[in-house]
Amino acid sequence: MSNASPRKKIVYVITKSNWGGAQRYVFDLATSMAASYDVTVVAGGSGPLVQRLQDYGINVLSLPELQRDTHPLKDFAVFKKLIKIFLTLKPDIVHLNSSKIGGVGSLAARCVRVPNIIFTAHGWAFNEDRSLPSKFVITVLYWITILLAHTTIVVSKTMAEQISYMPFIEGKLHLIYNGIENKIPLVKKQARNELLPHLDSKDIIVGSVGELHPIKGHIYAIEAIGLLIKKYPTLRYVIMGDGEYRKTIEHYIEKHNLGHHVILLGNIPNGASYLKAFDIFLLPSLSEAFGYVVLEAGIAQLPVIASAVGGVIEIVDDMKSGILIQPQKSHEIASAIDLLLQHKDLSKKYATELKAKIEKEYSLKIMIKKTDALYSKFLRRTPESKNVAKSE
Repeated sequence: MSNASPRKKIVYVITKSNWGGAQRYVFDLATSMAASYDVTVVAGGSGPLVQRLQDYGINVLSLPELQRDTHPLKDFAVFKKLIKIFLTLKPDIVHLNSSKIGGVGSLAARCVRVPNIIFTAHGWAFNEDRSLPSKFVITVLYWITILLAHTTIVVSKTMAEQISYMPFIEGKLHLIYNGIENKIPLVKKQARNELLPHLDSKDIIVGSVGELHPIKGHIYAIEAIGLLIKKYPTLRYVIMGDGEYRKTIEHYIEKHNLGHHVILLGNIPNGASYLKAFDIFLLPSLSEAFGYVVLEAGIAQLPVIASAVGGVIEIVDDMKSGILIQPQKSHEIASAIDLLLQHKDLSKKYATELKAKIEKEYSLKIMIKKTDALYSKFLRRTPESKNVAKSE
């Protein structure tokens, strides 16, 4: 009879099961940790994340009531279901992801005395365009979440600095950058033929990847394209992604007669594989906690223009490995695109420098290693008797 100890259990919880930076983070952690831990993922809905995890053999529990918007009855239902899940699975670690589930999930985990509660903040919602009272309430809720969790992972130094004034959080923040695998995307010709078969091979493609949401700043990018098409008639702006703001963007495109120059592709499975179809990658966001898509663009060795927000300024060194612009500044976006199109040698230099930096500092291997070390640190100092959920 084997005396080997049973594998420690981790339950990852995330609000939405669509496919974005936070979902990619959970997928990478869950699939990487499954070799050493007993892993379960709890997610809102049944989006692409659920299917990808199941294809990998990861146990997934879907909570239809879990959604981003506040809904007291549904939120209470989620709270009760999480308590039941935690009591049933008896996890050694609960790892919460995104703002909404951070608060509800940490409270539920505390109620059943889960010994190790980790919260990863993928962004601060108080950076969004909201009223002052709303920002205040959100900030207080973040503070409570951080206090309830045993530790909070922030994905950029900027995120830590933005909440450094909060009382009683000293020693509770842990910086771990997001990481990416160095997977070689499709070559340019193949990527363009498959993604944009209707375009001429000589067209200039500026591309973005992201949810169609006001915070992503696509309107300012489209306005910048409008400023450049007289000088560059073959210029096209391609967006991979979909969302609630699509109708507004379509109306703007129609109003300004830009239908021939702006292409909305919607959600593209494995979109990162097609990034080589672009000549320039653009991230016009008003707010970003980190900017995972910048890593993908860097691995594809594209020249990058990005808003100087959040963790993006830690990835891109302005005028060394890319160009940083101020958010909501269409003229700055236009000037940056013009500069890269006029100076192809500079464009190539930026792309090379960015890829080298990402390979050195933002690899998936580093992210997994640091996260696993954090898990081990907490597990080592957790007496088995403290886990009340285990003994019930």
